[in-house]
Amino acid sequence: MSQTQFSELLALGAVARERSFTRAAAQLGMSQSMLSHTIRKMEERLGVRLLTRTTRSVSVTEAGARLLSAVTPRLADIESELRSVAELGATPSGTIRFTATDHVIDTVLWPRLAPMLPVYPRIKLEMHSDYALSDLVRGRYDFGVRLGDVLANDLSAVRIGPDLRLVIVGAPAYFASRPMPASPQDLISHDCINLRLPTRGTLYAWELKKGTRSMNVRVDGSLIFNGIYQILNAALSGHGLAYVPEDLAQPHFDSGRLVPVLKSWWRTFPGFHLFYARGRETSRAMQVVIETLRHPG
Repeated sequence: MSQTQFSELLALGAVARERSFTRAAAQLGMSQSMLSHTIRKMEERLGVRLLTRTTRSVSVTEAGARLLSAVTPRLADIESELRSVAELGATPSGTIRFTATDHVIDTVLWPRLAPMLPVYPRIKLEMHSDYALSDLVRGRYDFGVRLGDVLANDLSAVRIGPDLRLVIVGAPAYFASRPMPASPQDLISHDCINLRLPTRGTLYAWELKKGTRSMNVRVDGSLIFNGIYQILNAALSGHGLAYVPEDLAQPHFDSGRLVPVLKSWWRTFPGFHLFYARGRETSRAMQVVIETLRHPG
């Protein structure tokens, strides 16, 4: 493979990932016009269109998707090996890219990693807020964070937090004219605030458990968000019931701004895990991050 072909593949991958020539050019450190020229010359040489361009967005054609599915894992392996070689005998350095929800970034990753930065000034962190459970290889991420019960078998994982409980909450103002639910079935008649999962395009079913009984309840309501903080804020404003992590709700329980609902049905999940591709060579910077985040329990 020539250097030109390698550069073209990196350029195509960046545009496909960012869905924008502007953002991809900034990531690659080149002008937008040069990036467009690179992709156009690649398409001319191959005799097939790889990207569909509109005034608002860029998408990958069938041919482009086929090419990227074949080369992206190999490019990731090459980048990983180059980084590992460059770091031999050197101070931990490089950019570590994460994909995680905003809740995880705010409450787990950033509080634990921020004190690390002055100690390792050559390590850079890039965090993407994401509810889509993005593929690490396609997104060129080093790490992702998920709850322990949804990890795939082909991933290596390190526990970075205690067990997590998801709770149902409502504001006192919401219950001023509504009865408190007495059973999960009662949730169907309440105004519940939903979370839409980008990966599936569906609404997240509330997962409940009491003793050995468990159920997933698909609730309905007038509000749907794709972020947990917006759901929490809507509940605080009295617009409905919400299903949120207990650590976010607890300060509002203490202040009386929220009240617990169906507490005996709250479900506990295995805590957050940092995951990465199994078999991948971990750089020294990645090892520093793993040990910084590793849960002591």
